[in-house]
Amino acid sequence: MQARFIHDGKAVDFLSETAVPAGTVVVVGDLLGITKLDLEPNRLGALHVVGVFDVVKDAVEIPLGTKLYWDETAKKAVTTVGTNKPLGIAVLPAEVDAPLVRVRIG
Repeated sequence: MQARFIHDGKAVDFLSETAVPAGTVVVVGDLLGITKLDLEPNRLGALHVVGVFDVVKDAVEIPLGTKLYWDETAKKAVTTVGTNKPLGIAVLPAEVDAPLVRVRIG
């Protein structure tokens, strides 16, 4: 056997040393996920790595289908790669002054 199925992978186990509120974008190495529930310190929780989320965004217009990245310093979805981690694809357009963009992660 070269591989064994574990689960569908929409969420992965995550253990944090600190409390993590629901709706937090978490970056661990090249893994990016979002918490759906509050996570308690030193207790196993889940990072969702697939799904559709409304995410805080940079003050730019974002057309439908735009590749988005997570700026860990600014804590916002952005359209520039740089050192930012891939976040997902915009599944709804967002105007410049909109605070959120709807993103399909994974």
